[in-house]
Amino acid sequence: MGKVTISQRRGKGSNIYKAPSHRYTAKVTYPVLEKEKKVIKGKIIDIIHDAARNAPITKVLFDDGTKGVFLASESIRTDDAFEIGQDAALDIGNVLPLGKIPEGTPVFNIETIPNDGGKLVRGSGTFGIIVSQGAKKTVIKLPSRVFKTVNSSCRATVGIAAGGERKNKPFVKAGNKHYAMKARGRLYPITSKIKMNAVDHKFGGSNLGVAKTTSRHAPPGRKVGSFGAKRTGKKR
Repeated sequence: MGKVTISQRRGKGSNIYKAPSHRYTAKVTYPVLEKEKKVIKGKIIDIIHDAARNAPITKVLFDDGTKGVFLASESIRTDDAFEIGQDAALDIGNVLPLGKIPEGTPVFNIETIPNDGGKLVRGSGTFGIIVSQGAKKTVIKLPSRVFKTVNSSCRATVGIAAGGERKNKPFVKAGNKHYAMKARGRLYPITSKIKMNAVDHKFGGSNLGVAKTTSRHAPPGRKVGSFGAKRTGKKR
């Protein structure tokens, strides 16, 4: 009798594999400012943990009475000044357009399209480096060492994303790792695929020599390995 594989169960979208979005604090994104407002000032009123991400987030109270939520930068504290806009001060934790940030400055939570709210370099302890400035384009070196060119009107936060030291404390016990994975909706522990039975996975059992490449149009359960790979093996 057949059996539903793990990849098929995950694709179904049951509660076991869903992310616990009901525990998320807020959606962290940059607000779209009006054109006549060159800068909005406020202060940081709280730094909290969010179940949706590894980096902590800050709650900001602006001078006009509105509030916002942003990714925290290293070395910031509550009651620190916070600014966002074209004329914002070049201080750690402030949000400016990339064209206003000098070369060599570390930045994070970078927009790829103006006013998209921030898409790149959002993990704890990560940062990109402003490499060069053009007329309307800015080149950034990402943590993956890839150079990316984006519009100079895209915004980013000055500094390094907070929470980079979280991995220094070991889990020590398997139970601690279990609860950490459970909080993020992750599958844990993970069994090696070749240690499974043939009914559970394509690579399981004594079926040696099975091709690792799989068609990108394969159905769930058979779609494991390298999808539509152009080449395999070690590059020489």
